[in-house]
Amino acid sequence: MSGTNAASGAAPCRFAHYFVICGIDTETGLEPDELAALYQWLEADRQGKDPDTAATGENFEQSPLKRTFKSKVLAHYPENVEWNPFDQDAVNMLCMPKGLSFRTQADSREPQFHSFLITREDGSRTYGFVHTFYEEVTSPQICSAMQTLYQMHQAENPSSDSPSSSSSSSMDSLASSLDEADSPSSSSCRSAACGGYDASRDTLFVSKALCLITPMPFMHACCRFLSQVHRAVTAASPPPLPLESYVHNILYEVPLPPPGRSLKFHGVYEPIVCQRPGPGELPLADFPLGQTFTLLGVENLVQLFNCTLLEMQILLYSQDYQRLMTVAEGITTLLFPFQWQHVYVPILPASLLHFLDAPVPYLMGLQSKEGTDRSKLELPQEANLCFVDIDNHCIELPEDFPQFPNKPELIQELSEVLLRYGISPVGGAPPTSVPTSTTTPGSVSTRHPGLKSQQALRELEDDGRNGNLGGEQLAVLELLQGNATLERLQALAKRTGVRVEALRGVGGEGEAQGGRTAVEEEELRNAKLNVQLREVVASRFTMMFADYEAFVIHSAPDLESWLTNREQMHNFDKASFLSDQPEPYLPFLSHFIETQMFATFIDNKIMSQWEEKEPLLRVFDGRIDKARLYNVRAPSLRSSNYQRCTILKESAQAIEQRLMKIDHTAIHPHLLDMKIGQGKYEQGFFPKLQSDVLSVGPTNNNRWSNRTATAQRRKDRHRQQTEHLTLDNDLKEKYMQEARILGKNLRQPKLSDLSPAVIAQTNWKFVEGLLKECRMKTKRMLVEKMGREAVELGHGEANITGLEENTLIASLCDLLERIWSHGLQVKQGKSALWSHLLHYQAREEKLEQQQAESPVSSCPERRKSESSIGMPSLRASVIQDMRHIQSMGEIKTDVGRARAWIRLSLEKKLLSQHLKRLLSRQALTKKLYKRYAFLRCEEEKEQFLFHLLSLNTVDYFCFTSVFTTIMIPYRAVIIPIKKLSNAMTTSNPWVCVSGELGDSGVRQITKNVLEMTFDCQNLGKLTTVQLGHDNSGLLAKWLVDCVMVRNEITGHTYKFPCGRWLGKGVDDGSLERVLIGELALPNADEDCGRGCRTPDMQHSPGQTRRVSITSMGGRGYKPTSAQIQEAIGEAVNSICKHFHKPEKERGSLTILLCGEVGLVGALEQFFHNGFKSARLFQKTVFVWDFVEKAVAYMESADQMGDMQETAPLGLTCVSLCHYVSAINSSPRNIGKDGKFQLLVCLGARDRLLIQWLPLLVECPVIQRMYEESALLRDRTTVNDLIAVLQTLHDFPITLEASLVKGIDL
Repeated sequence: MSGTNAASGAAPCRFAHYFVICGIDTETGLEPDELAALYQWLEADRQGKDPDTAATGENFEQSPLKRTFKSKVLAHYPENVEWNPFDQDAVNMLCMPKGLSFRTQADSREPQFHSFLITREDGSRTYGFVHTFYEEVTSPQICSAMQTLYQMHQAENPSSDSPSSSSSSSMDSLASSLDEADSPSSSSCRSAACGGYDASRDTLFVSKALCLITPMPFMHACCRFLSQVHRAVTAASPPPLPLESYVHNILYEVPLPPPGRSLKFHGVYEPIVCQRPGPGELPLADFPLGQTFTLLGVENLVQLFNCTLLEMQILLYSQDYQRLMTVAEGITTLLFPFQWQHVYVPILPASLLHFLDAPVPYLMGLQSKEGTDRSKLELPQEANLCFVDIDNHCIELPEDFPQFPNKPELIQELSEVLLRYGISPVGGAPPTSVPTSTTTPGSVSTRHPGLKSQQALRELEDDGRNGNLGGEQLAVLELLQGNATLERLQALAKRTGVRVEALRGVGGEGEAQGGRTAVEEEELRNAKLNVQLREVVASRFTMMFADYEAFVIHSAPDLESWLTNREQMHNFDKASFLSDQPEPYLPFLSHFIETQMFATFIDNKIMSQWEEKEPLLRVFDGRIDKARLYNVRAPSLRSSNYQRCTILKESAQAIEQRLMKIDHTAIHPHLLDMKIGQGKYEQGFFPKLQSDVLSVGPTNNNRWSNRTATAQRRKDRHRQQTEHLTLDNDLKEKYMQEARILGKNLRQPKLSDLSPAVIAQTNWKFVEGLLKECRMKTKRMLVEKMGREAVELGHGEANITGLEENTLIASLCDLLERIWSHGLQVKQGKSALWSHLLHYQAREEKLEQQQAESPVSSCPERRKSESSIGMPSLRASVIQDMRHIQSMGEIKTDVGRARAWIRLSLEKKLLSQHLKRLLSRQALTKKLYKRYAFLRCEEEKEQFLFHLLSLNTVDYFCFTSVFTTIMIPYRAVIIPIKKLSNAMTTSNPWVCVSGELGDSGVRQITKNVLEMTFDCQNLGKLTTVQLGHDNSGLLAKWLVDCVMVRNEITGHTYKFPCGRWLGKGVDDGSLERVLIGELALPNADEDCGRGCRTPDMQHSPGQTRRVSITSMGGRGYKPTSAQIQEAIGEAVNSICKHFHKPEKERGSLTILLCGEVGLVGALEQFFHNGFKSARLFQKTVFVWDFVEKAVAYMESADQMGDMQETAPLGLTCVSLCHYVSAINSSPRNIGKDGKFQLLVCLGARDRLLIQWLPLLVECPVIQRMYEESALLRDRTTVNDLIAVLQTLHDFPITLEASLVKGIDL
C-alpha cells in the first residue's frame, strides 16, 4: 500500500490525498474526445484500413447527445503530494471513462457512484471514489454549439430519428464510449424527445464528477462523504459551513485509522465511521463481497477464483463500472496470502482496448453497452480466457484446467455463510435497477418478501428496462406519500444504499439497534459478511500450505547475492512439496506452484530473513503458527479431509467491537480563513472552491499533527539506523523488478501517453516478455526431465509421465496460444494456433493438387541400422499430424485440437521443425498478423524456435499418455535371422502386442509376409510381444532375430529382441515366446552423422555402462559369481525404486522382471552357474529340467512320508509342486526357459521364492546336476540371495496378463 511509504511530515497518515473535480471546461468548449479518435485509429488499423483518414474524432452519424466529448480535471486539491504525484490524465480518464455526457430534462439524471484504482510501477495502489451527477449547462456558447452539432447531425442523417444510430464496427461493442448504460429508462425517455436537442425548448445538462483519491480502499466512507457533499449542493438551503471546510477537513485533518482501530469523522450532515483491521487480521477490504457472490453465485465465483489463482486471462464485462470494480476487488481480496502479479485494470477505458491483445495474464474490466450481444464481442484471444458476464450472472471458462481442492465442501461452507445473512448462494441480480450503483453503492441487496399485493407485478416492476419503478421504489411511493420527514430519510437512504424494508420498522427515526442508524447497520452487516467469506477461503490456504516453510530453500548468504542471482536460484522444493500432499490436491497444486503469485510469495518469504516481513506474509505465518499450537499436524498431514473454518465468529466480533466503541474522532470541520463573498451558494451548481485555503494543510497546532510528527521523527531515526544495514532502496527495487520475471513492467498500462509510438513500445515489451517466458519454460522442462532421468540410475525404462510434467506441458500449450494470438489481424475461432494451421493446411493441399505428383521423399531410404530393417520410414509432415488430430472424434474444440497437435509434435520431437515449417510461409504470416506481432519479429522468432528445439533432447509421452482411448494404427515387422536357410517357415505365425494400457489380442500374420498393420485402441507404451506359430507344415522351425512394432501416429518404434528358435525339438521346444520390448532409436537420416550407435535415449547416462548379464551369457562368456550377485542386487534395487515412485509415474514392472537387466535374467544366471548343461551326444539340459527333477523327487519323497515331520516345509513343498504342475499343464507352448521365467514371476508375486530356494538347495538332485563350486551349492551365498529377495515382500507385485495367460492356479 502506498500508505506505508514514509515521507516527510504527516503525509502518508492522511485519510485522503486529493479532492478532484472533473467536468466540462467552458473556456475551451466542446472538444471531440481525443481518446475516442485514437480508438478509431486503432480500430481502422485493426481492420486494415488507412488509420489516418479514420481518426478525425468527429462522427456525424451519432446524435451529439450520445457522442463523446473531452472531459477535463477542472480542479484538484492540493496541487501535488510528494509521495503520490497527481497523474492528471489517468485520473481524468478513470473519473469519466466515457468522457462528458449530455442530457436534457427528458432524460434520467440519477447520480452514479463508481470507484477505480491506479497501480503504480512499484505495484502499490491508489484508490479513487467518484460521485457523478448532472449539472445544468449555463454557458450559451456550449448550448449553441450543441444546437449546431444537432442540426449538422440531422442534415447528415435525415432519417435518424431513432436514438440507436451508432456506428456498428465489429469492436464497437467494446468501445462502449456511448453513455447509454447510465439509466435503464434512457432509451424510452429519449425516443419521446426523438433523441434531439432544441435550445429554445430544452434544458441541457452535463455530467460532473467529484472524486476522492485515497491510499486505502475505504469505499463506504468515501461514498457517504461524496454523496453528502453533493446533497449540500442540491439542497434547498446552504450547508452549515462552506464546502471548503469539509474538503479541507477530509484532506488535512482526518487521519487514517491506526491498525485495529476505528475512526469517526464528520461529513456535511452526519458523522461517518470507518475501521481498519488489526495486525493479525485479514487486510482491509471494503468492497461488498456479498454483492459479488449475489451477482455471480457461489459456484461461478469459486470457478472464477480458481482461474485467478491459476493466472489465466480474466475479462469482466458489465454495464456498470462499480460492478466491475466490486467483482475485481472481491476476487483479488480472496487471494490472501497471495497477490495478483499481472496486469490489473478493473475499469478499462475505451482507448486502451488494444490491451486486450496483451499476451500475458490479466484481470481487466470492460464496460458493455446496453443491448450488446456477447457474440459480437471479438476478443483477440480466448484459448485461455475466463469471460465473466456480470450482468447476466454467467461465466465462460477456459478448457481443461484443474479444480480447486475440496471444491464442493468449499461451496457448501460459503453458501452457509451467505444464507446466515439472508443471501441466496445461487447467482442472480439484486432487485435494483440495472446500474446497481445508483441505489446500492456498497450495500448487499437481498430479496425481501415485498408487499403481497405486488407479488404478481414483481417481474414487470423489476424490469428496469421498461422504465418501471422496481418493487422497492413502488413500496416507498405508497408508504411515503405526504410524509416530509420520511421523504427526506428515503432520499438519504437511497443515496447511501439502504433498503426501505429496513426503514419501515424504524418508525421514521432512522435509528436501529444500539443507537446505530440503519445505514450503519447495513455497513456493519456488510463488513461482517466480508470478513467471514474471506476467512473461509483463507483457512483453505492455511490448511494447504501449513508446512510450506519446510520446502523453502534458503541458499543465499545475504540479500544482495540473493537478488543478484535470483533467476538461477531454486527457491522452493516443488517435488518434495508435492510428494507430501494428498493425491486429490495434486492436479491443482502442481499448476498453482508454477504461478507468478506463488513465486513472489516465496520470494517475500526468503527476503523476510533480511528485512521486515511483507504484511500479508506476516499475517499468514502468524495463522500457521497458531494452527500448529492447536493442532499438531502429524496424522492429518496427507489427509484431504475438509476442515471448516473455526474463527468465523471471532473475526466478525472484532469488527463489531471496533464499530461499537469508536477509538478516535477526527477534528470537526470548522470555518477557514477565507475571502468573503467568493463561492456564493447557488442551488444545483457546484461552486468554484477557493484554492488558496485548500492547497496547504493546517499549521502544526492540532494534536493529531503533533502526534504524528513525533511518531514520524521516531520513524526517521529508526530508518537512519537501519539504512546502512539494508541495500540502497533503488537498487533493491531494480533487482526486484528484474527478479519478478514477467508482467511486472506491464502490470498497469500507462494511461497518460497513448500515442501509436507508445502502443508500439508496449507491444515490443510483450514480444521481449514472451521470448523470455519461452526461454524460462523450456529450460524448466529440460531441467525437470533430465533431473528425473539422472535420478533414475537404476532400471532400463525411464518413465517420467506424471503430474509435474503434465503441468509444464499444459503451460507450454498456453504460452504458444498466447504467442499465436499476439498481433492477430482478424480473429477466427478460439484458438489462434489452430486457425493458422488450418490456413496452412488449405494452402498446402491446394499446392498438392496443383503438383499432382507423388511427393518425393527428401532422401532415398537407406537401411543403415538393424533397427530400420523392414520398417519403412515415416515422413514428418505438419499436415499428416493435423489429419491424425482431425480424425480424433474425442476432441470437440479448436483449442483442444491445438493442444493435442502440440503434444503430438512434442512427443515426435518435431515441434520446433513443424512450427518452423508453418512460419516459413511468410505470405500467410503477413496476411494473418500485424507488423508488430511476435511471429513477425524475425530475430525473436528464430530464438523462440531454437528454445523449442532444445526439447528434442528428452523423451516425452505427452500425447500417448493423455489420449488413452483413441484408435491407433500399429505396424509390426518380424525380422528373422537371414543367414540361415530356414528364415521362411511353413507354419502360420501370430502376434499379440501388449502395452501399459492393454493388448491388441492375437493377430494372425500372413505366411511369409512377416509384416502387418492393425488398428487398436491406444496401448500406451509397449511392454511385451507374444510371438508364436501353430507348428504346421514341413518347415515348422523358425529362427527369429527380433520383432519391431511402430505406433504409426507418434512414430515410436519398439524393438523386442528374440534371437532364438520357435519350434518343437529345437532350442527349448518353445512354440511361443514372450518378448520384452525397449524403445528403439529414431532411424531418421539426421542420425546417420552420429557414426556409431549412441546409447538409448531413454536411459540415464549411468545406466548404459551397466553390463547386461543376459547378453553376456550364451555367447561363450561366463559371468563371474561377483557379477551375478551384483546383477541380482541391481535388479531387486530397481524394483524397490519402482514402487517408491508415485503410482502414476512407475512405468512397466514387466521390464524390471523379465527385461534385459531384469530379475529373471539375473536369477537364470545364478542357476546356470556351475550347471552341468552340455552333455556329450545328448540333448542340452535346461534349468527347468533341474526344477522338474527336484519336484519329481519331492513328490515321491512326499508319498513316502519323508517330509511329514516338518509341516511348514511340507506346505512349501506342496506349493512348489502345485505351481510347477500348473505351469506344465498350461495350454501354451512357452518352452523351458519361458516356464522358468513364469515360475520366478509367480514366486515373486506370491512371495514364495525365498521359501522355494532352500527346498531346491536341499534336494539331492542338486549333486548330480551341479558342480561342487556352483553358487547354488554355497549355503552362505544362497542365504545372502534369500535376504536380498526378502525385500521384495514389501511390495504388491502384479503381473501383466501376457505373462500369466493360461495359468490356472
